[in-house]
Parts: sequence; structure tokens; C-alpha cells
Amino acid sequence: MTSPEDTETDTDDDGATAEASGIYVYGIVPADVQPEDDATGIHDAPIEIVTHGDIAALVSEIDPDQRLGTPADLQAHAHILDGTSHVAPVLPLRFGAVLSDRDAVINELLADHDDAFTSALNELEGCAQYLVKGRYVEETIIREIVDENPKASTLLESIRDQPEELTRDARTALGEIIGHALEAKRETDTGTTLDALSPLTDIVTVREPTHDEDAVQIAVLVEVDRQDELEQTVGDLAARWDDRITMRLVGPMAPYDFVVTPKPEG
Repeated sequence: MTSPEDTETDTDDDGATAEASGIYVYGIVPADVQPEDDATGIHDAPIEIVTHGDIAALVSEIDPDQRLGTPADLQAHAHILDGTSHVAPVLPLRFGAVLSDRDAVINELLADHDDAFTSALNELEGCAQYLVKGRYVEETIIREIVDENPKASTLLESIRDQPEELTRDARTALGEIIGHALEAKRETDTGTTLDALSPLTDIVTVREPTHDEDAVQIAVLVEVDRQDELEQTVGDLAARWDDRITMRLVGPMAPYDFVVTPKPEG
């Protein structure tokens, strides 16, 4: 997408050398979306919009020689996409999408995928992604597992107040029982959560746990106008599970789990 001429520095009217820049692309939106005047993205660059027909790209200028990937970069990428999802449908691009210039954004991204982007944006109209997350309360869930499993109860008693070096095998066996029990409970509790969410949406993605005590991690695509109902549903689950699972709702956010577009080759 770039040629030697594209990457050379330009000279302004005063003879000063201007740094070469690329265009970082965050996501695809309807053409009538306008960023806030003070919106900034990666490296605090102002957010702009590049349009093509009825669709557009959210972009900012970036030094193509500057490496990307810091936590601040990732947060800036998500911040722009998630903020946009509050007011309009947005198709997130994978982190790190850089094109040579605005013409490349139009010709190599928007024009090439016009129909697909337009169709996806229409399907997302009025919707956003939310994350329904639950974390087991460690003391409660361990007690529940031990109470339900006589072998686990016996092992726990055998290691109580005993030196670790003398009870290593018993501790390993207990850990395996607890691990298998957590997997089974996670599957059951995820199913219960999916049943509770079904009146609101059937567009869901069950995420893999990232922590041993994760009980539920479900991404859902829901109409933004029904957020109050979603909050009530998650609140009802939290009340039902009380001190057993701590529930949390995150969003609205861009639909990362459902329509992340490919990163263009820049």
C-alpha cells in the first residue's frame, strides 16, 4: 500500500521538513457519525472521519515508525470504539490497523467492503455489546464443593493444620476435585444465566474463563433501549446467588465478540 514516494518526508512552503504520517483506523460507522470536537485517540491525536458513500471510518494520524502496543494504545483504541457504540453502530477493526493515507482508507478499505460494511451496520443499528460477568466467592464455593463431596471433605480434614510437605498428595487430590467441580458448576451457572438472558437476546458468545474463580463470562448483543431490562436481569441473578457469585455488567461497548473486521494490510 505504500511506495518509496509515500514514505518520504514532505517539504512545506517554508522549506521545513514535515514528518511522514500514516492513518490509524479504529472502526467503521455510518457516514453521518461525527466525533466530538475534543475526541482524541492513540498518542492523543484528534479523531477524524473519512467517508465513502453511506459509510465512514474513524481515524487519526499516526507516525508509522512509532511502535504500537502499549496499554495506553490499547485503551485509546477501545475508548474510541466503546464511546461510539453509545450513539451509533460501529464495526471495530482489530488493533493496529494503519493505512498509508486517507485515499487508501477510501479505496482499499471502505470501497472494497462497501456492501458488507453497510449490511453489518444495518444489522447492528440500535444494538451494542455487553459483558455479563460472574466471579465465585472463594470461601462460599469451596465450602459448597466440600459439603457436596464426601471425599473432598475427608481430604480437607486430613490436611487441616498439617505441614504442607506431609500432605502434598492429599492437597493435590483435593485441588483436582475442586477443579473438576468448578468446571461443572461453571457450566451449570452459565446455562442458568443464558436462560435468564434469553428473553432479551439470542445473540451470545460464551467466553472461556480467565481465572479459576470465574463463574460466568458471556458477551451479549442487546438493543441499547433494553439496557434497563438487562441490568434488572443481572441484578436478579446477583440477588439469587447472593454471597455465592458476584455479578457484574460491563457496557455498552463495541461488538468485539460478534463483528470484528479484519485488520487491513498497510
